[in-house]
Amino acid sequence: MTTLPWAIDLTNVEKVYKGKVHALRGIEMKVARGEIFGLLGPNGAGKSTLVKILMTVISPTQANGSVLGQPVGHKPTLAKVGYLPEHHRFPEYLTGAQVVDFYAALAGVPRAERKRRTPELLELVGMKDWGSTKVRGYSKGMRQRVGIAQALACDPDLVVLDEPTDGVDPVGRREIREMLMRIKEQGKTVFLNSHLLSELEMVCDRVAILVQGKVKSQGTINELTIDRQVYEVEVASLAGEENADALAGVLTSRTGARLLAGRAEETSVVTRARRVGVTGELASGEAFEIDHNMIRVKSTDANVMQPIIDALRERAYVIRGVRMVRPSLEDLFMEAVTDPSTGAALGPGASRN
Repeated sequence: MTTLPWAIDLTNVEKVYKGKVHALRGIEMKVARGEIFGLLGPNGAGKSTLVKILMTVISPTQANGSVLGQPVGHKPTLAKVGYLPEHHRFPEYLTGAQVVDFYAALAGVPRAERKRRTPELLELVGMKDWGSTKVRGYSKGMRQRVGIAQALACDPDLVVLDEPTDGVDPVGRREIREMLMRIKEQGKTVFLNSHLLSELEMVCDRVAILVQGKVKSQGTINELTIDRQVYEVEVASLAGEENADALAGVLTSRTGARLLAGRAEETSVVTRARRVGVTGELASGEAFEIDHNMIRVKSTDANVMQPIIDALRERAYVIRGVRMVRPSLEDLFMEAVTDPSTGAALGPGASRN
């Protein structure tokens, strides 16, 4: 039997509450097997609703697609899915080892298998020395670690983690990131729902941004930013001169570039609007801007930068740095949740009619 390439393959998933509250509006999403996939969006975007549909906690109004090769809502498939809810509560009187064993038993794992895997899972999440301590003595971060261990208790193919680093200190977050990478190395698919964008950016192979109940964008960070990546060349400031004009003169006389505008208020080359000294176009067609002592070129090709660097060296400029810059996941998120007509951020509950 051929294994399908998608762990999650959703088409036209909708959820309407009471006939008028549109939580999800036709979700289209694909999560590949063996990848770490991040789901993000503002409050009210429908993230929790989507996760609950995947876990069959609630029923969709409409849903086409599959989870681990079976139709959405197929209950037996849950035996291959590990789940950590955002607001989980474990019995305070149980030890960490007992929590893992208890949830493994609920998932139908045989007693002998539970006895073998529980110590391994506690070691994986860094709780081996605390396995005999009762949950009431755990910190929030320790509870999260045990929560991840119980999500892995059934040896799942798909692991769904809702805010796994919530309440965890920076050291703990780094350890959880490393843990997620080890889970991925075991061939498992990890589906993350988190508000910590920096955490998602460091571990996720691909992400999806939910806005107003729809997938606004999805893909790798590189795919989502390829059209907005730029090279930056920073030079030492020139005393007694207008740096932008001087640099523009170098580019036009030495590289064949042409100027388009000066003192522009906005630029399409970089993601954030700001006052720019000079904008123009290289002879090879790439757009550039000069802001004080910084040259930015809209290109991902290092060869495009060589004539510029040569021209600056001919004029004895001190080059302080050359680097590739792309929008961060936070930049992509803020762009997705901003109303283009007003510039205001979409508030909580924006997916509701």
